[in-house]
Amino acid sequence: MKQLRAFLPLIGLIAIGATLVLSGALDRFQPSRIGAEQQNLKLLIAQYPILARLAQVVIVMLGISTGIPGVIVLIFAGGMLFGIVEGTMLSGLGTTLGATILFLASRSAFAHGTGGVPMLAERLRAGYHAFPFSYTMFLRLVPFFPFGGVTVALAWLRCPLWLFLTATALGGTVMIAFETALGAGLADTIAREGAVSLSVFAHKRVILPLLGMAVLALAPIVLGQLRRLGKKQDAGNASARPGLQKSADLENGE
Repeated sequence: MKQLRAFLPLIGLIAIGATLVLSGALDRFQPSRIGAEQQNLKLLIAQYPILARLAQVVIVMLGISTGIPGVIVLIFAGGMLFGIVEGTMLSGLGTTLGATILFLASRSAFAHGTGGVPMLAERLRAGYHAFPFSYTMFLRLVPFFPFGGVTVALAWLRCPLWLFLTATALGGTVMIAFETALGAGLADTIAREGAVSLSVFAHKRVILPLLGMAVLALAPIVLGQLRRLGKKQDAGNASARPGLQKSADLENGE
């Protein structure tokens, strides 16, 4: 019974996520639909500024905490309706709150799991805890990793809460800034052309955020390669030192 209670928060989040997906709620936030209605929506935002901003935070929080796919359309919507700076702040706050809820629910479930932990799992956890900050930031910064999946994985790896919050607030917000900028670019393009088409990739406000996301995705790989090269050079220097020392000894002996 105690184990079931530990899983209840996670089960509740899954149920909410399934309801959101089956109801088609995310379809209302598609860029084409937001673009077609953005004038009316901006009038509503001007009429109810606090409520509108609170709604953006809560909607993103629900999407992130339930781990449903397609949450990126909510980030796009924030950029289209609130602009880059304010959209990033609102979506970043909602993301941090939602990720924390999912993290705590997952950690509670894993803490009361049954059975022993396989040797491979223990090795993965040991490897993670050898460099927790680097691994956590890497997982948060790479945009191709599912945000909800990374949150659950960090809970399973027993990531400290302070480190999780730091990585989510920093790394997650960086990624959200690019996605929000992309949403703002889509809003301008739709307002100019009236629809979403492949021509949007010719506009600077769309292509620059995409390039930024690509650089962000490649950065951990490049840093990893540089780290490996540094280790190889250190190993080569270490192996060369005994030979140099032996030659010096022979010269002194002569």
